[in-house]
Amino acid sequence: MPLHLTKVAYGCDSIEYLEERLALKAAHQPAFLTTRYLPKRHAEIAGGSLFWIIKHQLIGRSPILGFGEAEGGRVAIYLEPRLVLVQARPKRAHQGWRYLEGADAPIDLGEAGAGVAEMPAGLVGELAAMGLI
Repeated sequence: MPLHLTKVAYGCDSIEYLEERLALKAAHQPAFLTTRYLPKRHAEIAGGSLFWIIKHQLIGRSPILGFGEAEGGRVAIYLEPRLVLVQARPKRAHQGWRYLEGADAPIDLGEAGAGVAEMPAGLVGELAAMGLI
C-alpha cells in the first residue's frame, strides 16, 4: 500500500473552494504546491495521494504525480488537479504535511459522494461522525 501525505487546505472553508483552487492552478501549469524539504519517505509515496484537511476533517485527496524542484531551492509536489472525495474523518490541524499510512487512509466516496461537495464542511463532519457518510 502506498504512503500518503496530509495537509491543511489553508484558506479553504469549503470543498467547492478547494476544487476551484486546484482547477485554477492546473489551468496555467501542472498543479503543485511547494515545501521546504523533500519528504524522506518520498519513494514510498509513489502512487499515493495528498489528503486535504478542512475544518479538522479529512475530506478529499489529490493523487500525487511526483516531486520536482521549485524556485528558491524548494521542492514541488505535483498533483492531479482533481479532488476525490473521501469518507470524512476527524483530523487535527498541523503545519506542513504529515504521513498517512495506506491502511489508515479513508475510503473514497465514489458516486455516493456526488452531493457532498455542495454541503458545508461542518455538516459533512457531523454526518461522518454519525456514520451517515
